[in-house]
Amino acid sequence: MPVSFNLADALNAALTSAAGAAGLDVTDFAAEVRTADPRHGDFQANGVLGYAKARKLNPRAVAEKLVAALPAEVAASHDVTIAGPGFINFTLKPSALLAWLRAHDSIEHLRANAATARHGQTWVVDYSSPNTAKQMHVGHLRSAVIGEAICRLLEFSGAKVIRDNHIGDWGTQFGKLIWAYQRHLDPAALAADPLEEFERLYKVGHAAAEADPAVLEQARQELVKLQAGDPENLAIWKKINDVSLGAFQQIYDQLGIRFDAVHGESFYNDKVDRVYRELTEAGIAEESQGALVVFHPGHPRFKTQPFLMRKGDGASNYASTDLATALWRAEHFHADGIVVVTDFRQADHFEQLFLTVRKWFAARHYRLPELHHVTFGAVTGEDGKALRTRDGGTIKLKELLAEAEARAYALVSARSAELPEAERRAIASVVGIASVQYADLSQNRSSDYVFAWDKMISLEGNTAAYLLYAGARIHSIFRRLGLDPATADLTGDAVRELSTPAELALARKIVKFADAIRLAADSLRPHYLCLYLYELAGEFSAFYAADKVAVEDPAIRARRVLLCARTLLILETGLHLLGLRTLTKM
Repeated sequence: MPVSFNLADALNAALTSAAGAAGLDVTDFAAEVRTADPRHGDFQANGVLGYAKARKLNPRAVAEKLVAALPAEVAASHDVTIAGPGFINFTLKPSALLAWLRAHDSIEHLRANAATARHGQTWVVDYSSPNTAKQMHVGHLRSAVIGEAICRLLEFSGAKVIRDNHIGDWGTQFGKLIWAYQRHLDPAALAADPLEEFERLYKVGHAAAEADPAVLEQARQELVKLQAGDPENLAIWKKINDVSLGAFQQIYDQLGIRFDAVHGESFYNDKVDRVYRELTEAGIAEESQGALVVFHPGHPRFKTQPFLMRKGDGASNYASTDLATALWRAEHFHADGIVVVTDFRQADHFEQLFLTVRKWFAARHYRLPELHHVTFGAVTGEDGKALRTRDGGTIKLKELLAEAEARAYALVSARSAELPEAERRAIASVVGIASVQYADLSQNRSSDYVFAWDKMISLEGNTAAYLLYAGARIHSIFRRLGLDPATADLTGDAVRELSTPAELALARKIVKFADAIRLAADSLRPHYLCLYLYELAGEFSAFYAADKVAVEDPAIRARRVLLCARTLLILETGLHLLGLRTLTKM
C-alpha cells in the first residue's frame, strides 16, 4: 500500500474494492475505518456490522469474505484479524511503519497526508471581534486563540482560509464618546495610552448623559451627525478606530495572529437595505409592532421568539449587519464555509441567524455555504468565579500576557540560570505566551476552564512548557550527535526495521498524526490535537528512557535518529498549527 496516502483512506479504498470482489453491494457499503484502541491494532473497520444487520446476514461471515478479498498489498503491510461479531482490525507491520517514517519527511508530506474533503474550498473564519475604543480583556482571549487554531487546522487540511475580524465599531456608544471627546479630552493622556483615555472619556460621557437629559440629547445628536457623515465626527470616529486597531495588533502580534479582512459593523451599514428588501419580498420578514422581524414557527424554542432585524425606529442592529455579513462573505469571498467563533451566550442569536440565512438563500437561490457557530465556555478563577483583578475589575489582556511572560521568566531563570539574561527573556516570551494559548486550547472548548497560573506554567502535565521542553530536548540530542534534523540524511540504507517495543510504540503514535489533525479540523475542536501531542511526547519520553540513541551499531542508531527526527517534525508542526512558537533550547 503506498505510504504517501493517508493510511485510513487507503484502507477504506481497499475494503471498498474487496467488497466489490466479494459480491457486496458497494453502493451501500461503508468501511468506516477509524483509529483503533491500541490493544486491538492501529485501525479498525466497523462498517460490516451495519451492512450485515440491514440484510440479516452473519456479520462475521461477511467480514471473512471481505478479508479474503483484500488486495495483496494490504496483507503485505498489515496483520489483519477479525474480532467479535465482525470488527476487522489492522495492525501495521514494522516494515510498513518504517516505510511511512521514510516517506513523511516534510511538512508538505504531512499536509498531503492530512487533506480532507475541504481541500480546495474557501472558508471564512470570523474570530476575536473586539469593540473599538475599548481595551481587549481576558474575555477576548478564547475567541482569538481558538479561532486562530481553527484557521491553521483548516489550512493544513487543504482549505483556503480567510481570517475575518468583525470589529464592533458602530453604535450608540459613539454618541456619548464623541460628546466627551469634544469637551473633556486630555491630549497628554491620549498620547500616553489612547485606549485608556477613550475608556475614561466614555465613562465621563455615559455618567453625564445619565445625570442630565440635556447631555443625553446632545450625545444623541452627535450620533445622528456621525451617521449622517458629519466630517468632524467622522474624523473623531476614524481616529478612535485607527488607534484601537493599532493597539489590538500589538496583542495579535504577541499571539501570532494576522487577519486577511478587518471589517467593522460600519462596513455593512449601507448593505442592510438590501437585506430588508429581499427578506420582505420573500415573505420571510414581516412588520411587527413597527419593527421588522423573522419568525421561525417550526422551531421548538423560537416559534414565539422573533428575530428582530430592524428596530421600530428604523435603526439597524446586530441581526441586520450579521445578515449582511453572511451575504457579503458568500458573494464576495465565494465562501464554501463560514465559521463564527464566539462565547456560548450568543448561541441563540447565531442559531436564529443561520435559520434565517438558510431560508433567505433558498428563497433567492443563492449558493449556501456551510455555517458553523463555534462556541466556547467561560474562563474562571480558581474560586470558580469570573476571572477578575484583585479590586474586582476586568483583567486586561495585555496585562495578563505580560504576567505570563514574567512568570515564565522566573521558571526559566530557576532552571537555567547560566543562560544570558537576554536568552532567558526570549525563551520566557515564548513559554509565557504559549502557556496561555495552550491552557485554553487543551480544554474542550465547550467547557469552562479554570485559569490557574501554577498549573499553566509548569513542566509537568499537559502544558505548553512540557511540550516545548520535549521539542527542545530532541534538538539537544541532534546537537550532541553533530546533526541537523532539517538536513541530515535519515532515510538511507543504514536504516533497518524497527524492533524494540519502545520503537514500535513511538512509530505507531507518529503515524496517527493525520488522524488527530482530521478529528480536530472536522470537529473544529483543537483540544484533540493537544491530546495527541501530549501522548506523542509521552511515547517519546518512554522511548528515550528505554532505548539509547547514540549507540555504536549504525543500523540501530540510524533508525532511532529517524524516530527522533519524525517526532520533532510532528511535534513542532502540531504546535505551530495551534498557534504556538517553538524552541530549540530551553
